[in-house]
Amino acid sequence: MAEENDDETWELRLYVAGQTPKSVTALANLKKHCEQHLKGRYKIEVIDLLANPQLAEGDQILAIPTLVRKVPEPIRKIIGDLSNEERVLVGLDVRPLTRN
Repeated sequence: MAEENDDETWELRLYVAGQTPKSVTALANLKKHCEQHLKGRYKIEVIDLLANPQLAEGDQILAIPTLVRKVPEPIRKIIGDLSNEERVLVGLDVRPLTRN
């Protein structure tokens, strides 16, 4: 079985539209999931489409909030407030940390 590169930094981009309750919840949930499963191995970039609407086109954002995993490839997207942890982990293809 191939070993995952544990040193790789995950690059995550969260698209939101202002500080709506759903956007705030999505960011809080994303930070919580990352701290639990990718601690020290992730970067989160938040893009507010109210301030930069042109940025939606590059990642083909059709709904918000949307989370885009840029690295590691392939690119993956999850739409919603990220409250369902299992769905987020499966969507991002995060394998739970194994504890020895």
